[in-house]
Amino acid sequence: MTEQSPFLVQVNQAFNVPAPDAFVLEGFSADTTHPNIPVRKDEYVFRKEDLRDVLAFLSNPDGDGLYITGPTGCGKTSLICQVASRLNWPVQQITAHGRLELSDLIGHHTLVNGNMTFVYGPLALAVKHGHLLIINEMDLAEPAELAGLNDILEGAPLVIAQNGGEIIIPHNKFRFIATGNSAGSGDQTGLYQGVLQQNLAFLDRFRIIEATYAEPSVEEAILENVAPGLPEVFRQKMVKVAGDIRRLFIGGADGGAELSITMSTRTLVRWAKLTLAFKGAPNAVEYALVRSLTARAELEQREAIHRIAADVFGDHWED
Repeated sequence: MTEQSPFLVQVNQAFNVPAPDAFVLEGFSADTTHPNIPVRKDEYVFRKEDLRDVLAFLSNPDGDGLYITGPTGCGKTSLICQVASRLNWPVQQITAHGRLELSDLIGHHTLVNGNMTFVYGPLALAVKHGHLLIINEMDLAEPAELAGLNDILEGAPLVIAQNGGEIIIPHNKFRFIATGNSAGSGDQTGLYQGVLQQNLAFLDRFRIIEATYAEPSVEEAILENVAPGLPEVFRQKMVKVAGDIRRLFIGGADGGAELSITMSTRTLVRWAKLTLAFKGAPNAVEYALVRSLTARAELEQREAIHRIAADVFGDHWED
């Protein structure tokens, strides 16, 4: 596929945020057909601070990677993907786990039509073609494996010993991005099984964004976009329920979490859409809540979440 020349994006129009018309950003390409460009969701609402940090990084990483940390379901990956979708920037993604090896990122030989062929992994593709590399849940990976990425983060060429010592000079559009539920120092809450403390020297190569759940006004705007047929009072109460669930999930300084399940913005949107879809069912709000979230909760936690919702909705709970 022939790479197109970079193009300029007007920030206020592309991201629907207040900004001077003169504020433009260089995107990846005018070509919108690359299969690795994330699907654009027009209903997505950007938070000003997070967008500013991401755009600053993409414009000039200055030798850094970007690490986005925050609770599950707060939109860490979707933030990057929705920015990329508006800049026509292809994305290579992989989700880390305890058995992740460097070869999973770089590539491996495999049999194709009777011949051994080297298949490039997401890191090699991103370095070669200038894509964004996103390693999701990076803090689940073994720190010793991730330490093998130190040179790449510093701008060194990628040497693929498995492919005859092939050397890939990093494309000037290559960006390294990672997400995690912890800030790299391990999980102190007990909510995230498998999270590991990461190597300090590796973490020192990243700038950090602390993501959190969207403000109520933002989520209300999202629900208005995706479920305009839902009464405004229902949308407001759904956002309130989500906030109450999250506070119990995160816990506070004086105690641990009371819930082991939370409501992401994605789940909130699902709840609103299903409430409309099942509007003919008795108590469509509860019916949709079960199918959106609480069917996978322990019985006690399901009952607790339903009590929260019933209290918030009041007389509307049985509608």
